[in-house]
Amino acid sequence: MPMHAVAAMIAAVSMAATGAQAAVDALDRPLTDAPGDAARGRAIVVNRQLGLCLLCHSGPFPEERFQGTLAPDLTGTGARWSEGQLRLRLVDSRRLNPQTVMPAYYRSEGLVRVGAAWQGKTVLAAQQVEDVVAFLRTLR
Repeated sequence: MPMHAVAAMIAAVSMAATGAQAAVDALDRPLTDAPGDAARGRAIVVNRQLGLCLLCHSGPFPEERFQGTLAPDLTGTGARWSEGQLRLRLVDSRRLNPQTVMPAYYRSEGLVRVGAAWQGKTVLAAQQVEDVVAFLRTLR
């Protein structure tokens, strides 16, 4: 899905959340046509150079010695949130909590203090986001 289409979907979520309608807290439409792969998603979550998830989160990863305590434990994530809710949290969690320290993994515009080499780029590619969502859904 083109980046501008994702931006439009996020804007719609934000407008609905601040309008008279009930708050929208999900990005239900996948970012790619290919389904996410849970094994690749797990690899991203535990990768300390790519996802950096374990910098803040802990979870069912006994092989990983150092896990964060700043953010919720990922255990049970798939039971707590829907696929769309997880996707929105990964794409741009500030749409739900403007004060969060969680990075926007699939947003490249409107960010501050971004190094020149990273401007206009997302932390994760669309397929990687879908892979992480697929993995998180397995954590029940």
